[in-house]
Amino acid sequence: NNNIFQKLKKKKRKKMGKLILYAIGGSAPCRAVLLTLKALNVPFEYKIINLLVGENRKPEYLAINPHGTVPTLTDDDDVLTDSHAIITYLVDKYGVDDSLYPKDLIQRAKVNKILFYEATVVFERTLLTISRSVFRSNNVITSVKIHAIFIVYESLERFLLEHQYVAGDQLTVADFSLIVTITTLFAYLELDEKKFPKIVDWVRRMERLPYYAEGNGIGLKQYYDYVKSIGFKVLL
Repeated sequence: NNNIFQKLKKKKRKKMGKLILYAIGGSAPCRAVLLTLKALNVPFEYKIINLLVGENRKPEYLAINPHGTVPTLTDDDDVLTDSHAIITYLVDKYGVDDSLYPKDLIQRAKVNKILFYEATVVFERTLLTISRSVFRSNNVITSVKIHAIFIVYESLERFLLEHQYVAGDQLTVADFSLIVTITTLFAYLELDEKKFPKIVDWVRRMERLPYYAEGNGIGLKQYYDYVKSIGFKVLL
């Protein structure tokens, strides 16, 4: 009877809601969610919110996400914001197993450590500040900010010294969250393949995922193309 109850509970937990992703491909956090959705192979509707023309500030979008940020995911009537919250939720609810976000407390803590690091250091202090400098039309990046990218590369290389993936020996959502941001940083500081061979191997490993091109590659190219079109210079 207990086994039957557990099966019914599991089936109920994974009941598919109507998923709508509000996002834009150029955004690294949006691409982390796309990778997760593609990895889980769950159906969803994709609604593009073009930040460049202010669609995220329109009343109809603010009614869904008052912060006006992307990505936003709706699952029936539930609304989730922040890519890290979204990707972990998706695996917990729709994953056929917990490999992408382990339930084991130690393994989950290792994944969370990388997610927090990506959120507070790699994205917030590095990519976000640089993108703001470029997109807000002064087009100047200080050498201090470029050096911050180099420090991130050094840290990531150390993460990968003993394992194939950033949180251990298996692919997790930590890899999804970090790969989208790291590859976006390549637009500003090209990776030295001789100095960072572990990162090179990890990136190539991620690129071999069957859903990588659709989940990250397309939006990443959009970001690269946009940065190239507006240009930037490094202030030494």
